[in-house]
Amino acid sequence: MVVLVILAIGVAFYEQSKPHPNVYITVAAVVVIMYGAMRLSAKIPGRKDDDIQ
Repeated sequence: MVVLVILAIGVAFYEQSKPHPNVYITVAAVVVIMYGAMRLSAKIPGRKDDDIQ
């Protein structure tokens, strides 16, 4: 999953460096990045009330 997110970031940056970037490729890369971030953040446990105090 991490490799896919890094690849999508690379594609998004490469596409934006072109004189006429393809909007669909950029949007697809952003969707993959957001989905990967959602999946990775789901693995992080939430805070418990006991940990805050």
